[in-house]
Amino acid sequence: MRRTQVIDNSMDGALAVHVERALSDYLAGRHAGMAEMAPSFGSAVESLASFVLGGGKRIRPTFAWWGWRGAGGAGSGADAEAVLRAVSALELIQACALVHDDLMDDSAVRRGKPTVHVEFAARHRERGWLGTSERFGAAAAILLGDLALAWADDMYVSAALPPARRAAALVPWQAMRAEMLAGQYLDVLTQARGDESAEAALSVARMKTAAYTVERPLHMGAALAGADERVTGALRAFGADIGVAFQLRDDLLGMYGDTDVTGKPAGDDLREGKRTLLMSVGLRRADAAERAGDAAVLRSALGDENLDSATVERVRALLVDVGAVAEVEGRIGELTDSAMLALTGVELAEPAGEVLAGLAVSATKRAS
Repeated sequence: MRRTQVIDNSMDGALAVHVERALSDYLAGRHAGMAEMAPSFGSAVESLASFVLGGGKRIRPTFAWWGWRGAGGAGSGADAEAVLRAVSALELIQACALVHDDLMDDSAVRRGKPTVHVEFAARHRERGWLGTSERFGAAAAILLGDLALAWADDMYVSAALPPARRAAALVPWQAMRAEMLAGQYLDVLTQARGDESAEAALSVARMKTAAYTVERPLHMGAALAGADERVTGALRAFGADIGVAFQLRDDLLGMYGDTDVTGKPAGDDLREGKRTLLMSVGLRRADAAERAGDAAVLRSALGDENLDSATVERVRALLVDVGAVAEVEGRIGELTDSAMLALTGVELAEPAGEVLAGLAVSATKRAS
């Protein structure tokens, strides 16, 4: 893993590059230590590092950074480097969530590549090791996901932050970890119960995505800058609505997006039995219109691991026809508007206000 050179005096303009640098430096150090202690585990850590550094938009560190900047943090200097390290640790929490989520959903592809449990199952199979390949792959994914979560804490704590700021930001940091896991459990529980309600879908979106993707990172950034309750509350309100809108957009992309762009096969949410708001609205509208046959098609598609492309296309068409796609698009627009309204009553250090408005649009926009 090679260190990326700092390209300017401020981190604002190329934040993702700086996040990549911080992650690469941290993971290189941890990998070296593990490889020396246990070479076999070192190769597994190398796979985790490759996963962390192998893609992603770095959304969570970006929101945390601009929460910090908006609350008065400066974009360069020693403080900025410490904050960069702290917010970059969010990507390790994200890695934990993705590795475990892929295992629970039995997803084969992530970012156009084999998921971690699939990669390690293939490694077991190719080398003729004892036991079942699938079980080995699952065990490796659980352990590496746990390692990513442990290292997220380590990376955060190792940032050279003033003790008071570190302690203040620890509040949203700890809440975020618990909310992420609670949201993941609610997702699994909703599928197990077959809960088709909009309330259940939105609860999962808030806990699993909104809280740890946007709201808590912004809260964390504000705490790192010592923001008052008014600014912190406005940033959190903005983040809560944009986070849900982001998840609703992701649901639409999961159904209608280009696989080459999303990195996952179209229709995977259907095969996994995801009770998204899109499906909830589609079922409600089909039932209300007394379109029993269409509702049956939608319900039978949920959780069908052998779903073929023709049925996926039929479900797509039905969701458009009953007005589910239009309703979800409307909900995304309403949430984006309410998020922007939340920021109108506070004064943020520029250019944070403008940047956050742009991030709101990019996180919720339609696919081109």
